[in-house]
Amino acid sequence: MRLHFYAGLLVGPFILIAAISGGLYAAAPTVERFVYADQLEASTAGAPQPLTAQVAAAQQSRPGLPVAAVRTGDGPDRTTRVLFDDPSLTDGRQLAVFVDPASARVQGALPVYGSIEALPIRFWVDRLHVDLHLGAVGRFYSELAASWLWVVALGGLYLWWRSRRGNVKRMLAYDRRAGGRGGRMSRHAVIGTWLLLGLLFFSATGLTWSKYAGENVGQLRAELGWTKPTQSTSLSPDGAGGSADEHAGHGAAAAAPEVEPAVADETRARNIAQLDRAVAAATARGVDGAVQVSVPADPGTAITVAQTRQPWRFGIDSATVDPRSGDVVSVLAFASWPLLAKATELLINTHMGWQFGLINQIGLVAFAALLTSVIVRGYLMWWQRRPRGGGLAPPPARGTWRRIEPSQAIPAVLAVVFVGWFLPVLGVSLLAFVVLDLAIGVAKRGRASLINRP
Repeated sequence: MRLHFYAGLLVGPFILIAAISGGLYAAAPTVERFVYADQLEASTAGAPQPLTAQVAAAQQSRPGLPVAAVRTGDGPDRTTRVLFDDPSLTDGRQLAVFVDPASARVQGALPVYGSIEALPIRFWVDRLHVDLHLGAVGRFYSELAASWLWVVALGGLYLWWRSRRGNVKRMLAYDRRAGGRGGRMSRHAVIGTWLLLGLLFFSATGLTWSKYAGENVGQLRAELGWTKPTQSTSLSPDGAGGSADEHAGHGAAAAAPEVEPAVADETRARNIAQLDRAVAAATARGVDGAVQVSVPADPGTAITVAQTRQPWRFGIDSATVDPRSGDVVSVLAFASWPLLAKATELLINTHMGWQFGLINQIGLVAFAALLTSVIVRGYLMWWQRRPRGGGLAPPPARGTWRRIEPSQAIPAVLAVVFVGWFLPVLGVSLLAFVVLDLAIGVAKRGRASLINRP
C-alpha cells in the first residue's frame, strides 16, 4: 500500500503526461490528413508517371540536395514522396517533396521523421511523448513512466482484490450509490482493473524504446530469437547488411555509408534511373502495394524496395535489387520471421497506432482518456484524505516488513533486486523511495522522542 501510494504520488505525473501525449500521438495521423491535405492528396487523376519523372520534378524544386529514397502513395489519390537528405534539418529528419503522380507536379515540401515519415505535427507530439522536447535528459521521464506503470497497475489490482475479498464481480463494477472519496476510489479501482491488460501492454512495449531497460530488453530478445531477421543490402558475396528496426517510428534514419561525393552523385543518378525497374522486379516477387525505395549512394549497395506500414497489413515484405542487372538479390517476407518476432512487430505497431488504422487510433485515445481519469481520481482521493487542520495526507502506516517471515521476505527482496537490475530506472527510483521513507520514519521517531522526553 505504501509502494502504491509513493509511486502514484511521485510517478503519477509522468504517467499522466505519457498518457495524454500518447493519446495525442494516436490522433496525429488523422489530424495530419486534414492539416496537410494540399501535400498529401494528389491534385489530378490518371495513370502515374514513371518514378524517374517524378523524382526529376522533385529534384528541380530542390537542386543540390541528394535524393535518399522514394515513397509511393498509399492510394491512387495520394502523392509520391521524394525524400532528400537536407543538412539544415536536425533530429534525423529528412525533407519530403510531394509530387502528384499523374502530372509529376510538385505540391509542396515538409520535413518528415522516422520510418513512418511523421509530418511536423506528429513529430512534435512524438518528441513530447518520448522526451518532453528535452533530448537525452528528457528520456528519463518516459522510461520512469513505463517502468512504474506495471508496478502501479498490479499493486492497485492486488489492493482492490483484497478490499473486495477476491470477489471478481464486485471488482469489475463500481458502486453507483457511493459518493465522495469512496465513490472516487470505486471508480478509480474499477476502471484501473478494466484497463489492466492495456497498462501491462503499454508498459512492456514502451520499455523496448527506453534507454537503459531497452538495452536489456533488446539483448533478451536477441537471445530468445525475437528480433527481425537481417536482410543484407551488400552486392558483394561476403557483404553484410542491416535491417530496419521496428522501433524506427521513434528513431532517426540510418546514416549513409561514407562515399566520395563525385562517386555518390554518379551512383545516385544511376540508381534513380533504375527505380521503375527495381519496383517492377520487387512486385513480381510479391513486394507490392505502397513501397519505399532506397536510393543508395554506395555503388556496392543494392536498392531496397520495402512495403510501407499500412493499416491491417500484418507485417512488411522487402526485397533488394541489383541496380546493374535489375535482378532481385534477396526477399525477406514477413511470413518467414520467427513467431515471436512477428508478435513483437504487431504489438509495437499497435502501440504506435498503425496496425488497425482508425479503430486503433480511437482505441488509444479512449484508453488515454480513461487512464487520465484514473490518475486524476487517485490524486483527488489523496487530497480528500488530508488532515482537517491542514497539511498533506500521510502515507499508509509502516511496519509491514517487520511482520513478514524471513522465508517470504528473502525471496521477495531477491526478486525486487533482480527487477531493479533489469529495469535500472525502476531500481534506482525504488531505492530512492525506500531511502525517503526511512528518512521520514527516522525523523518522526526523533521528533516523538523529543516530545516524550521528560
